[in-house]
Amino acid sequence: MLLKEIYEAVLSRGIEADPRGKDTVLKDFDRRNKAYNEMKEEEKKFFDAESLKNPYADTRILNGTGKENIESTLVGIDMEVGEILLADRLSSKGQKIDLIISHHPEGRAYANFYEVMRMQADILNKFGVPINIAEDLLDSRIKEVERKLSPVNHTRAVDAARLLDIPFLCIHTPVDNMVASCLQRLFDEKKPDTIDDILKILKEIPEYEEGIKNNAGPKILLGSKDRRAGKIFVDMTGGTEGSKDIFESLANSGVSTIVAMHLSEEHRKKAEKSHVNVVIAGHISSDNLGMNLMLDEIQKIGQLEVLPCSGFRRFSRK
Repeated sequence: MLLKEIYEAVLSRGIEADPRGKDTVLKDFDRRNKAYNEMKEEEKKFFDAESLKNPYADTRILNGTGKENIESTLVGIDMEVGEILLADRLSSKGQKIDLIISHHPEGRAYANFYEVMRMQADILNKFGVPINIAEDLLDSRIKEVERKLSPVNHTRAVDAARLLDIPFLCIHTPVDNMVASCLQRLFDEKKPDTIDDILKILKEIPEYEEGIKNNAGPKILLGSKDRRAGKIFVDMTGGTEGSKDIFESLANSGVSTIVAMHLSEEHRKKAEKSHVNVVIAGHISSDNLGMNLMLDEIQKIGQLEVLPCSGFRRFSRK
């Protein structure tokens, strides 16, 4: 496979699994293209033209032209300078490494990954939160995340890959979309009655079973095993945690239980005040699930040897 074929497959599958729905993604493309066409030439010079065909700012080819032939890849959750050097060391020992794939973004994909948070408003709206409330609460949170990212030295891993001439790809939100859609569909079909039923469903999934073995499996953050699950909202995509003030609106829209990757202490306190049950599926376990689902899709279009590292374990469903 060519690198660009892998990249295009990731985007295609990510859009198909997008919780907002494909129509919403296409409307976003229309708005972006219209804004681009109305820009002055000087503004276009600094515009991220890739965003006209890729709706996810945190998913990019970080090093490479896209024309590289890829037969083997080193895959991990966080691929930083140490993992780049690991790829080079493996190559020197005879293990072919054509590509590094990271789940979490690096480089320019990390610098503005807060842009993907805007999709959270549409997801919340699908669960009954009025769009004006969702957008208003998210605006301040997006600006907060942007300020936190501003001083970060985000190019280190990409610089290392460039100097060692190793193609480098990060795939974040498309992978998270696959987790969110997979679990939401699973819960909608199985209709768990209690919080304990939710845990049982998660524990049947290999990635979460592996997480339990590493003391990082699913657990109840708010609520108890015998509490009724009610309406379940799987909150696992859109960059990072949204506004901490959204829980009251979710509760008012009928959501009883949130299944999330992780939740900060501030967010936990707000959820508790709104009497919302919270199950933490596990951050790295959930990332593993998404990466495995995506790799299964990639391997449908061509041969690809996968070497897992950096918190990633390969479970194929092919």
